[in-house]
Amino acid sequence: MDILNNVWTAISTPNIILVNICIAFLILIIEAPLSISLIGNVFNFKFSKVQKITYIVVVGSIGILATFVIKPPYNIILNYSTAFIVLFFVMKMGFIKSIIATVFPSIIFNLVVNLIANPYLELLNISYEQNLSIVLYRIPFALLTYSIVLILAIIIQYRKITVTLLEDIDIKSKSIITFNFIFGFFYIIVQGILTVNYIDILPIQFTFFNFICLLIYFSLSFFSLAKIVSLVNTTKKLENAEEYNRTLHILHDSVRGFKHDFDNIVTTIGGYIRTDDMKGLEKYYSQLEKDCKRVNNLYILNPDIINNPGIYNLLTTKYNKATESGIQINLTFLLDLNNLNMKIYEFARILGILLDNAIEAASECTEKILNIDFRNDSKNNRNIILIENTYKNKDVDLNTIFNKGFSEKENHTGLGLWEIRQILKKNNNVNLYTTKNEQYFSQQLEIYY
Repeated sequence: MDILNNVWTAISTPNIILVNICIAFLILIIEAPLSISLIGNVFNFKFSKVQKITYIVVVGSIGILATFVIKPPYNIILNYSTAFIVLFFVMKMGFIKSIIATVFPSIIFNLVVNLIANPYLELLNISYEQNLSIVLYRIPFALLTYSIVLILAIIIQYRKITVTLLEDIDIKSKSIITFNFIFGFFYIIVQGILTVNYIDILPIQFTFFNFICLLIYFSLSFFSLAKIVSLVNTTKKLENAEEYNRTLHILHDSVRGFKHDFDNIVTTIGGYIRTDDMKGLEKYYSQLEKDCKRVNNLYILNPDIINNPGIYNLLTTKYNKATESGIQINLTFLLDLNNLNMKIYEFARILGILLDNAIEAASECTEKILNIDFRNDSKNNRNIILIENTYKNKDVDLNTIFNKGFSEKENHTGLGLWEIRQILKKNNNVNLYTTKNEQYFSQQLEIYY
């Protein structure tokens, strides 16, 4: 009986230490997993099991520490700063994505707290201080909050409500998005301070109105974010359509040229055959083959085949650049970019640097050739991108070309291949093999899945 009395006394009287222990336990087993689930579902991020566990352990542990050493609501500054660091450095998310993914769970939790705090206190006829310091009141309040957030998370997952975040948007849009969510984060802190100090004297009508204002603000913020993303996607599609139209015009003119000259081509081949001039036929065929390959390349430069708008635009731009330099391009594309096991932003950076270097090297040669091969090696669970080009300097050192600042050209920073090496260090499933022979300098990028 004495034990039950002691337990009842512990949970029904102010006991900050016991409250903090209980809240710390809930943060680790409920709040942190719920937060990473919200982030993954809303922003359609695919986290590995290790990344999820790291987020839960690190963010949960810091949350526990903050609960004991920092008074609410100031502890949320440390909590969400930690969440940002984990998302940015461990999850390898971009700066803006990390900010938004950090703020979003705090928005949800704080909206729910603002909605239920005053009615909960009124219903139990207790003060906010009692709610913070007595286990009997604090734990049910926390569980009620988590339950509502869990219901929202289930609805979001079931309805597949997602927001696509982009890294490659203009600086102005990035600045607006960043400022908006940072302002929202500080507003949450101010709201927490006001709640702690004045919720006991605020009427329910005021807190409900405050909840509506918060809901409208953050709804408009995410609506604006969705519109910006939609505008960026539309702009990309228009750019790709322009590139594709340009490719179609070139392809159309090439096909028309072949159709117009078809009789002449057949007649010329017949002449070589009748005179048994096989050397002449071989020479003529090699010249004809170049035009055929050019038409084939133009056919491949199709957004339905190269099924990523950014990579399609990059390849068509580099193709046109190489063509203007008189480089013969042999392009093969047998890869689904939607299943690429790598951030498309980092992949585009690597591809762009490798193509720029290959075009520059090939343009200096008498025989200007560039081979680009995209293929899937299902036997070894990898995607392969092979870029081969003719090159002039046969003595190039394969070990030093990746050093920072190395360049064989004047007024070049020499950072391209060094930047690639930095990206490779962040991706343990991506390798780059550099080789050379008498004809070709080769870069083979391998992405394992």
